Amino acid sequence: MCEHKGVGHPDTIVDGICEAAARHLAHAYQRAFGYILHFNIDKGLLVAGQSRPCFGGGRIIDPIKLIICGRATSPGSEINVRDIVAGAARRYLKLAIRTNVEHFEIIPEIKHGSLNLKQIYAGGNAVRRANDTSFGVGYAPYSELEQRVLDLSQRLKSTEFRLAFPAAGDDFKIMGFRLGKTFTFTVAIAFIDRHIESALHYFHIKGKMHDYLTQTLEGECVVCLNALDDPQAQDETGLYLTVTGLSAEMGDDGQVGRGNRVNGLITPGRPMSLEAAAGKNPASHVGKIYNVLAHAMAHAICEKVPEVVETTVQILSTIGQPVDQPQVVAVEVAAPNGLTPVLTKQITAVAAGQLEHVFELTERLVRGEVEVY
Repeated sequence: MCEHKGVGHPDTIVDGICEAAARHLAHAYQRAFGYILHFNIDKGLLVAGQSRPCFGGGRIIDPIKLIICGRATSPGSEINVRDIVAGAARRYLKLAIRTNVEHFEIIPEIKHGSLNLKQIYAGGNAVRRANDTSFGVGYAPYSELEQRVLDLSQRLKSTEFRLAFPAAGDDFKIMGFRLGKTFTFTVAIAFIDRHIESALHYFHIKGKMHDYLTQTLEGECVVCLNALDDPQAQDETGLYLTVTGLSAEMGDDGQVGRGNRVNGLITPGRPMSLEAAAGKNPASHVGKIYNVLAHAMAHAICEKVPEVVETTVQILSTIGQPVDQPQVVAVEVAAPNGLTPVLTKQITAVAAGQLEHVFELTERLVRGEVEVY
């Protein structure tokens, strides 16, 4: 079994705004000082609002609160950390969520960090040192179920799906389950009330949506859509109906790190870190960098060493040590024909090559070219 939380899920929203804030703050430091100073904005909370959904269009009673918490260096008057964080959050919401940003109240709670952590950044990026003792975990390849869940999430986010079903909100969740050769996908999608005329209309659209999703899947597949709906419902109660297309307007709160891991999945049966990657410093926080690197390393080994059919990578840091010099890089492989000295040398070379490019990875993280939730 495995899970994916969509872009509008409360947990994913908080991951998104904290990661956007981290990227914008990193850029601001680079512009002002030439390098990235100490910060981590990886604590965040979404407090659900209050709404009154209604067929044809309801209203928001209380806004959704977004509390962004962390530590950041704020030297002099060169940059305003709170304004940067709040502005980045608003821009992210405008790009990612199809609802009025005025429905969100953004509350930055950013304080100074400790002096001993700040010293890690002294002198700029000449030697980037880990600002935590932490580990990253990655694996490859994805199972058939995991890949199907990722593919289905892309389908639900696609322009084609959104044009076909304007009533589908941005908040969705997929729980995938395989038993033998049968795949079951329990999907929850918030419906937007202004596109729904009645309970009968709701179920009509839901039926078409169910058929659409089922037709995109191959093999023995079962799709269960909005499982909590009351089939006897005559009004708005008993239906997954929202004003904004988000459960965050009333039904559910959110928190950084409770959603997808850096590979876009929640995989209880796989090795994984519980680090909240979103919002961490992309230049030096190994809780972010090593989790992304571990997955990249595992996939590279499987792609470049054909004899290997499965790989798990664990990378452990020591606080204060160079980011490109971890305590250990532990690689476990499944090689049906055995692990020979030649094969070991090939695997080691691929892993070392990935580690050599770790600073290129950090730059891509700063630019937002790598997904971390």
